Amino acid sequence: MNRVLELLFVLTLCCTSLRAEDRPNVLFLAVDDMNDWIGCLESTPNAITPNLDRLAARGVCFTNGHTAGVFCAPSRAAIFSGLYASTTGCYMTPNYFVARPEIESLQTSFAKAGYTTLGTGKLYHHPTGAIDQRGWTQFYLRNQIQRERGWPMESWSSETPVPRPFPNSIYNRGKQFSAGLFLEWGAVDNAKEEKIADTIRANWAVEQLQKNHEKPFFLACGLYAPHYPNYCPQKYFDLYDSQEIKLPPLFEDDLEDLPEKIQKVRVNRKRLHFDRLISMKAYQDAMHGYLACVSYADAMLGRVLNALDASPYADNTIVVLWSDHGYHLGEKGQWGKHTLWERTSNVPFIWAGPQVAHGVDTDVTVSLIDIYPTLVEMCKLPKPRQILEGTSLAATLREPAKASDRSIFLPYVKPEEYAVINRDWRYIRYGEDGEELYDLSKDPNEWRNLAADERFAELKAELQKVAPKVFAAPEEKLNARKDLVVDGDMFRWEKGKGNYVPIPKYRPYTTEQ
Repeated sequence: MNRVLELLFVLTLCCTSLRAEDRPNVLFLAVDDMNDWIGCLESTPNAITPNLDRLAARGVCFTNGHTAGVFCAPSRAAIFSGLYASTTGCYMTPNYFVARPEIESLQTSFAKAGYTTLGTGKLYHHPTGAIDQRGWTQFYLRNQIQRERGWPMESWSSETPVPRPFPNSIYNRGKQFSAGLFLEWGAVDNAKEEKIADTIRANWAVEQLQKNHEKPFFLACGLYAPHYPNYCPQKYFDLYDSQEIKLPPLFEDDLEDLPEKIQKVRVNRKRLHFDRLISMKAYQDAMHGYLACVSYADAMLGRVLNALDASPYADNTIVVLWSDHGYHLGEKGQWGKHTLWERTSNVPFIWAGPQVAHGVDTDVTVSLIDIYPTLVEMCKLPKPRQILEGTSLAATLREPAKASDRSIFLPYVKPEEYAVINRDWRYIRYGEDGEELYDLSKDPNEWRNLAADERFAELKAELQKVAPKVFAAPEEKLNARKDLVVDGDMFRWEKGKGNYVPIPKYRPYTTEQ
């Protein structure tokens, strides 16, 4: 009898191994600072994004999908760890893998399941030393400088083409780097497109899809676009007439009903960027640069999607498209992210492939924190050591019409600061510094703060229950306590005085164009 059981056990292992080879591949596509202006979300303004639109047309598009962090770093840390900043302490940093090495990353779960794991571009937030190297079969770096500096991003540096003159935008012209590259836009010669960093990354992803893979693969490609500076080839600027670009909904007294301390911060931000753009009559020009880069990112993603469609993996690959957070371009007087409002939180979030409904838009409330548990279920990955804080969307992806709405949590930059969002309401709490409450069904632009209205006291108390009872202390910055050691293509952080040297923000462009 024992012999029979042993044979059955061996057969079970063999069958499991065979089934592992039939698991779906995953194409994991990330963009940076892309808000919900893409074509398939039918917003105003509306970017020209035919490739994202066709992806949405063959999958599930979450119109009410939200980030898990309001900066690049915490959003990406949450996605790859499956944990909010309130648990990891990564409110403004990406380094969960240094502060909490027991946390198993998303790609580590794929590696443990027998997947080939391939990555390139901006998947993590990429200051020096900020890539979780565990679990990657290969993480592509496009030049030796990156290896020598511990894999920083450096998308716009000495070897990449930039517009001429440089700097180029009205905002910076005449007073060089008045805002640095934060608010800078301009067209690159079309002939230079293949030398742009995001083009190189997209082409590498295409090459991986053209190879023969004996094992299932997790292929992750992160684009820097449309993050500032808004540089891209001229042909993407030519898709738009800046004078014909429709402005988003604006309300002159939008900041009047905010808590006092938050109001001061937001009024100062408005004066610093948005008001200056208006005074220079450069608002639509700045929007033009952003929209052009959204279309450029769409074109690069189109290359990757075309390669998938032409590959033998087309029918057995789950595609996940996400932006790390949204972006304000004038709404509520802001230019950038870093808020708990809709324009920062709402992101493009699209799934397609096996186990996913075809051509469905759903407004059920979801979060990027849900990615990790969804892939664990859909790809039958081993559960990581940490308890994932998101909710699997597998059932929603199969049958979106049956999904129930839920309230999701979004941490801010410090403990006790957060938003709770669902289909009808957005509640914002700034610790002891005040609250906001918006009735999204009647006020989708979030112009009327109802937090002081006693009629909603019970509702606020109910929404507060979604937030964690305990918030982790903020994680310490790496360069404050460790030394970066580079060893060939790899790097590590060791206990030391702190030898981190920031990348010069604006390295002089030296390559002849």
